[in-house]
Amino acid sequence: MFILNFKVNGSKIFKYFFIGVIILLVLILGIVIYRVFSGADNSQIESETCMPKNSISKISPKNYTNILKAVHEDIDSYVGQKISFSGYVYRVLDLQENQFILARDMIINSNFQTVIVGFLCEYDDAKKFNNNVWVNITGEIVKGDYHGDMPIVKIMKIEMVEKPSQEEYVYPPDDSYIPTMRQMGQSMFVSLF
Repeated sequence: MFILNFKVNGSKIFKYFFIGVIILLVLILGIVIYRVFSGADNSQIESETCMPKNSISKISPKNYTNILKAVHEDIDSYVGQKISFSGYVYRVLDLQENQFILARDMIINSNFQTVIVGFLCEYDDAKKFNNNVWVNITGEIVKGDYHGDMPIVKIMKIEMVEKPSQEEYVYPPDDSYIPTMRQMGQSMFVSLF
């Protein structure tokens, strides 16, 4: 009969076990760090592709103020973006003849008090459209000047539409709005006209 006899050295087993645990922890930490940083890159890509520059982004009443806020806070990131949305024509005294605000009424409290918010738009035949007429526009965001840097929508296509029977109002930006790092240092809200 053959008996296998070997001596177990407790200190060597502990050392090998300890080294194995350390290597495992370093691998896990490396994987976690990689996923965190690649996840941050993916979220940045997703936020940039949320309004892809090569296509026309449709703005709805649900995302209207989130997009309005994002564009006003970081104009340069949205220059060249084509957008399509509807609202009513609104003018203030110091606008040029070819300008109007494509406006929506934003509800600011439970008593249905509203303020007017919107994008400043430019269109050669803007004076053909009276105040309070509802239109749908497609245009491109450019950087302009109206009491400081301002996103301006250069209208490419405009058509009159009926006032919506539902979703006429918009609401303040919600929790889904995530500012970019550049916007974190600023406290600008939305342009109120």
